[in-house]
Amino acid sequence: MAKILIVDDEAKIREVVKEYAMLIHGFEVEEAENGYEAITKVEHTNFDLIVLDIMMPVMDGFTACREIKRIKNIPVIMLSARDEEYDKLHGFDLGVDDYVVKPFSPKELMARINAVIKRNKEKEHNRYVFEGLEIDIDARDVFVNKEKVTLTPKEFDLLVYMIKNKNMAINREVLLERVWNYSYFGDDRTVDTHIKMLRHNLKEYRKFIVTVRGTGYKFEV
Repeated sequence: MAKILIVDDEAKIREVVKEYAMLIHGFEVEEAENGYEAITKVEHTNFDLIVLDIMMPVMDGFTACREIKRIKNIPVIMLSARDEEYDKLHGFDLGVDDYVVKPFSPKELMARINAVIKRNKEKEHNRYVFEGLEIDIDARDVFVNKEKVTLTPKEFDLLVYMIKNKNMAINREVLLERVWNYSYFGDDRTVDTHIKMLRHNLKEYRKFIVTVRGTGYKFEV
C-alpha cells in the first residue's frame, strides 16, 4: 500500500485529495498544513510521494521541497494556483516530479500520483542499498556512506553481476564468461585482481564479497 503526504494550507483541498486517495485508491494518507510540518513528518515517516502546495504560511512549498530532498529522495508533485513558467522551471530544478495547477480535477491528480509512484518503483528496481553501500545501476554510480566512489567499468559490472546473484557461490569461470564475455582459459588472475580492487574501493563494505574456497566468490548479505 502506497503512503502519501498531502501538504496544503487549505483544509478542503487536503480533504478532497485524501478522500480520493484513501477510498478510491486505497492509499495511506497523512496531512500537513505547511512546509515546516511536512519536513517534520518526513524526518519520522517514509512516504512514497508528497503532494506539496507552493503558497503556504510558515514555510512555502519551494523551501520545503529543497529541505525534503536533502533528507530523503521522495517523489514530489507540486500544486500551484499560478500557471507560471518560472514556478514550473524552479520546481523542476528542485527535483519536482510533476506540477499541477489549481483548480485541478481530483481524478487527474490521482492519475498523476499513480504514474509518478509507478515510475519511481520501476527506478528502484535498478537501485540496491546494503547498509551504507548504494548502487544505482542506471546511472552506474556507487556510493559508500553517501560518498561516490569510482569503479572501473569491469569492476562495476562484476559488482552488479554478483549482487544480482547474491548469496550464490559463483566460480571464476562463470564470472569470466558473464562479465568479460570470454571463455575460461586457465588463468583466473583477472577475476582475483578485480575482486581485490573492488574490495579496496568498497572500504568497510568489502565484507559483502566473500571468498568461497575452491570455487570463487559470492556477494553475501
